[in-house]
Amino acid sequence: MGGGGGIGKGASVPSAPAPPEPPMPVERGNAKAERETAEHDRKAALTAQGAGSTLLTGSLGDTSAAYVQSKTLLGQ
Repeated sequence: MGGGGGIGKGASVPSAPAPPEPPMPVERGNAKAERETAEHDRKAALTAQGAGSTLLTGSLGDTSAAYVQSKTLLGQ
């Protein structure tokens, strides 16, 4: 039966080409960190802005006279 083109002892098999290198992952950590930092800064600014409304005195403190009254007995 003759001539087939099969693989025999003398035939060589070509090696497969090397697979392409996998693509580098996209860095998304920086965008997330920047977003978290911006959110933290925004909250800190809101907190600082709201703290001014709770100050009741100036830098010298309360300079008005203290409202002090001695205790009295009931019925006197």
